[in-house]
Amino acid sequence: MKIEVLYFEGCPNHKPTVERTKDVLQRLGVDANIHELEVTQNDDPMIMKFAGSPTVLIDGQDIDPRLRAAPNYGFGCRTYGGAGVPPVEMIEAALREACNRHDCGPSRASPTDDEHIRPS
Repeated sequence: MKIEVLYFEGCPNHKPTVERTKDVLQRLGVDANIHELEVTQNDDPMIMKFAGSPTVLIDGQDIDPRLRAAPNYGFGCRTYGGAGVPPVEMIEAALREACNRHDCGPSRASPTDDEHIRPS
């Protein structure tokens, strides 16, 4: 599973988004690395699937299913329902979806300490 957080320099929501994503990974027991990618004006937002800072991609797909159907790529600050950091529920749903594709194991809201979703 490939997790990327795309951002531009100076974005105040970049680090909180990375931390929130790490928290959700830990809570679900998913062992995956987060790759932080700085997007510059020289990069093509369409090629990078950059819908504003911060953008979270899992296996190249945006965590917001609505954006997958109607992408709106470009430079700017991104909001998630009025907030600058994606909601926990959106990150969790995208991770569960990716785990289903990767056969990471059963989807559980709160695995026990002994249960961990296998990394890909």
